[in-house]
Amino acid sequence: MSSAFFQRWFLILLLSAPFYRVHAQEYLYEVGGMGGGASYMGDVNKTAPFKGLNPSLGVVFRYNVNFRVAFKSNLTWARVSGSTEGLANVFPEQVQVAFNRNLIELGEQFEFNFFPYSDKFAYLNTKRFSPYLLVGLGLTVAPGNGETFAGLNLPVGAGVKYKLKNRINLGCEFSVRKLFGDGLDVTDESNRILNNPYGVGGSMMKNKDWYSLLTFSVTWDFGPRNRQCNSTDGVLF
Repeated sequence: MSSAFFQRWFLILLLSAPFYRVHAQEYLYEVGGMGGGASYMGDVNKTAPFKGLNPSLGVVFRYNVNFRVAFKSNLTWARVSGSTEGLANVFPEQVQVAFNRNLIELGEQFEFNFFPYSDKFAYLNTKRFSPYLLVGLGLTVAPGNGETFAGLNLPVGAGVKYKLKNRINLGCEFSVRKLFGDGLDVTDESNRILNNPYGVGGSMMKNKDWYSLLTFSVTWDFGPRNRQCNSTDGVLF
């Protein structure tokens, strides 16, 4: 065979090499940090999800099943507070109470991306920006002086994620946590009245506390789907 033939094939292989590396740089996992605000909703705040915003911090781990679906785990610290001051609603005996406390949350959520999320594979119409919805289950623990609260929570929310560059993701998310309990706002005997103040029978939606989280995150990708090979096995679309 002529030298021109080998030169031609060498050039083709050389130009193809970056595409193999692009495949090798699609990742299964993300890990990073998040921070933002937390707000309580309950007997002393019925309708305002951002009232009394306090800080929150956490770490996040995400398993990207494919471009549309991900499972996320989080460990979050947050501070929540509330007060009856200025409320139009009158409590029994016109009592005035306030509380503030720290909470720890361990959660697992399912995420669905509106667009196939990736900064690669443009032929699959992937986008480096995507809104998403989430739902999941978590555990909330709020230590206190003899009034520790612990209970399951049901998170529901929405967010947006943006692939800043290879391996780096930015995110913004708002979610609410429905607690299976009414004691988040009870920190001591002085505000025990906040645990069902009107004596109304409880249910799934009544006499249960909530809290909301508005968070911003930065995550780093790791765990390549494919290493140096031509195969697309493991790259789930």
